Amino acid sequence: MQESLTLEQKRALYRDGYVIVRNAVPEHLVAAAKRRIEGGEGLLSKATEMTDLVSKSSITPIVHEAMGYFDPPIAAQVGVRPVGKPGDHFNNLGYRERDMPYYAAEPHVDGSMTIRIPQDVQEGSPDEIYRRYIATGPKGDLGRSPEVIGHNMVPMFEDPRMTLGLGSFTAFVFVCLNDQSVEGRGQTALLRGAHHAVERFFRWQRDTNNHLGVEGPGWPRLDHDVPNRCGLIYLPQAVQDQFIDDDSESTPDGRRWPRPTQILMEPGDACITVYQIPHSGTRNEGVEPRQSIIFRLRNKKRQPNVLVNGITDHPDRGQRGEWLDFEKGNDPWQRSKYAMCNMWHEWDGMGDVVAQADRERAAA
Repeated sequence: MQESLTLEQKRALYRDGYVIVRNAVPEHLVAAAKRRIEGGEGLLSKATEMTDLVSKSSITPIVHEAMGYFDPPIAAQVGVRPVGKPGDHFNNLGYRERDMPYYAAEPHVDGSMTIRIPQDVQEGSPDEIYRRYIATGPKGDLGRSPEVIGHNMVPMFEDPRMTLGLGSFTAFVFVCLNDQSVEGRGQTALLRGAHHAVERFFRWQRDTNNHLGVEGPGWPRLDHDVPNRCGLIYLPQAVQDQFIDDDSESTPDGRRWPRPTQILMEPGDACITVYQIPHSGTRNEGVEPRQSIIFRLRNKKRQPNVLVNGITDHPDRGQRGEWLDFEKGNDPWQRSKYAMCNMWHEWDGMGDVVAQADRERAAA
């Protein structure tokens, strides 16, 4: 059983923002998780058959060595994506799903509030559309407020002063339960190498006014120049532009989109990524529902006294946006901003690889 990443795997993690570990999870754990999903009984997200995929596999020692210690997950995102055809509905970006390239990928940085997107073309001024949109969340019309949460249970802002528009953690782990070795089977797609661009963007936001994430500098929440006039800006345009070229595919309006890399895996494989990597699910045009179990892990050193359950993308708040108690002098949002702007700070086993890359960059 592999218990740590090789040097080449660590270099790939630094360069690409992700690494695939083949056969990271034993067959019997994969089979148990599949049986539990197909049985459909109980709360799947907290089933031990899901959390065992990390806790009883090589993923735990591998991530301990590369990243550091984390809370053993007590929950997981059970990513079952049914087989489907291109749809006519508006997606989160405000486009018809059938019109999006790359199997309808919507690359985004995790931790962003998502309220259901209107399925009719919105009328009125941008301000009217914005206020109407944020009033349709689970808590109703609260105005622009950190109390607003999305249907994904993520707060609109993490902090009371509304200077942090994203939740964050340290690492993703995507565990594959069925054949995703061919594109178009609903697997995760990643924007390879874009974690560096995202980190630079966060630093620019920090240096501009210390408002990070959505509704910080250069990152408005909504795009009104889309077919439904109310699409989420899941990824800043300044980041997207770095990954668009003449070969990029377009929507019918002529807008080009970055081409993500579909992560091709087989049962038992796992993909480990840094938080900053833009990612997305994709449309499943295969022959069976896609089964991926997704974990979000955070190095314990950011908040040693806070339990991170393995599923939340906003651990500075409760799962449903509750405010947590922190000891005096512990500013959780500043700690998270630091981690977002210094992505290798919480990867304790990556120090030598990062230092070597920094030396090579300085010498170039």
